[in-house]
Amino acid sequence: MQRIRRSPLKKQQDRWGLLFAVPALIFFSVFSFYPILSALWTGFTNKQALSLERPKFVGLANYVYLLQSADFWNSMRATAVFTLGTFSALVLLSLLLSALVSGLHRGKKFYQLAYYSPAVLSSVVAATIWLLIFDPRGLANQAVGAVMNTPGVDYDWFINPFMEQLSTMLVYFWKYIGYFVIICIAGMASIPASIYEATRLDGATKWQTYWRITFPLLRPTVLLVSVMSMLQCLRTFSVQYLFTLGGAPLAAINVITLNIYFTGIRYYRIGRASAMSIILLIIMVVLTWVQFRGSRTDEVTY
Repeated sequence: MQRIRRSPLKKQQDRWGLLFAVPALIFFSVFSFYPILSALWTGFTNKQALSLERPKFVGLANYVYLLQSADFWNSMRATAVFTLGTFSALVLLSLLLSALVSGLHRGKKFYQLAYYSPAVLSSVVAATIWLLIFDPRGLANQAVGAVMNTPGVDYDWFINPFMEQLSTMLVYFWKYIGYFVIICIAGMASIPASIYEATRLDGATKWQTYWRITFPLLRPTVLLVSVMSMLQCLRTFSVQYLFTLGGAPLAAINVITLNIYFTGIRYYRIGRASAMSIILLIIMVVLTWVQFRGSRTDEVTY
């Protein structure tokens, strides 16, 4: 088999490319790959924080305990409910709002800025703002009371399990919807205007243009938004944590990241918390792989 000889210029380009990639590889190795490998090993031990004893290898004992733990399965349920509710709303409404904003002739920049502005806030600030809104005397009860004609009624945003879950979804949706709307608008802007001119000449309606032209050509962007929003929802922590500090019951919003924090930091069981982290990582990898396999975005032509 004849080997392909690379030119000196190609070799030099490859060396420079590798040189520029080394800092990023080092960064990800130190702050991403090493923690993952460390958590994988720690999950097979009984390591405890603040303990002077050397951790012992316990094999799959931590994983067996978690699979038999009602608290762990409650965290899986809370994570699934939050992810499904928030993820579906983020993807669908980001597509809808991006289409509406892109179709505006005036005020487009204003609406883009207005939608994106919550994304620049930290999750702690966003949760603090909504803690005030969900207060019994806050805007949430006043707004719902005005719509439902029930003035003075407290809808128990922090007490009722369903309302508690809904409130965390609302906070996350409010914070991240603008970010994904901007991504969808950027994807729509990359579609050549000549395609839309051709559809108008053919007499296509706006709905036909969006469903037959825009949406198929936007599938790579939809996949990006879908994967990013799903991973963001699975990693949620600060909103639920601050809500529990504000007095909300833990059970309904005890997502797996919050359970990892309580197990490792509050109860000092680092080995068990690491096992939960690896399970979460596996779930994220599998769901991401499923989305890539289910989306045919290998080739998009204009």
